[in-house]
Amino acid sequence: MRIVTLNLNGIRSAAGKGFYAWLATQEADIVCLQELKAQAADMTPDMLDPPGYHGYFHYAEKKGYSGVGVYARRQPDRIIEGLGIPDIDAEGRYLEVCFGELSVVSVYLPSGSSGEHRQAAKFAFMDHFWPHLAKLATSGREVILCGDWNIAHTERDLKNWKSNQNNSGFLPEERAWIGRVFAELGFVDVYRRLYPDATDEGYTWWSNRGQAWTKNVGWRIDYQVATPGIAAKAVKASIYKAERFSDHAPLAIDYAYTL
Repeated sequence: MRIVTLNLNGIRSAAGKGFYAWLATQEADIVCLQELKAQAADMTPDMLDPPGYHGYFHYAEKKGYSGVGVYARRQPDRIIEGLGIPDIDAEGRYLEVCFGELSVVSVYLPSGSSGEHRQAAKFAFMDHFWPHLAKLATSGREVILCGDWNIAHTERDLKNWKSNQNNSGFLPEERAWIGRVFAELGFVDVYRRLYPDATDEGYTWWSNRGQAWTKNVGWRIDYQVATPGIAAKAVKASIYKAERFSDHAPLAIDYAYTL
């Protein structure tokens, strides 16, 4: 089973940059998308259901903002849209698809970089998301949470960690929270399990400012976070950088698991 996750920074923009031609070559079973920046009326048939895939989406109410989606080769047994929290669900940040005993989630945590009000919204999301994560961890199901968590966990996960310690995405409170997801809830950072010493080759996001992409001044903020059973079945991960569909790069992980 191959799962791909990518923050598109706009599905229409990514489509224009060749994302769907690339997707057709990937043999992915499930593709998790974040930051659609679109509503249903904006979606073309190929965006809704690319050849070979069924598409499912949780749009934000605000036009041109947020939103998550999942493409799956097999129709899921169940689809869960949102967390049941109106303020969060209005921003289209959570979509879960269920296949037997496996749940795959496309999740998009808020960014706090645009100001104090959005950092407060990010902390509020983290507070509300924690009990849901705890419930998933003890559900008896295998769970893979794919997406843009907007947090770099450790110093290995971003180039300029020293100068970013007071910036959203690498704040002590954020790092401690995602650390608890692993240490207390037992979830596994699958990429880090496979490549415990990886540094700059693991980055998934680069600022559009300056020459961040050219100089590989990046952050690893896109994850596949899984329950231990399915995490142990991961055999290979790759981050695709030969083309740029977004300011993020696709993270693909192969699991020795049949969907």
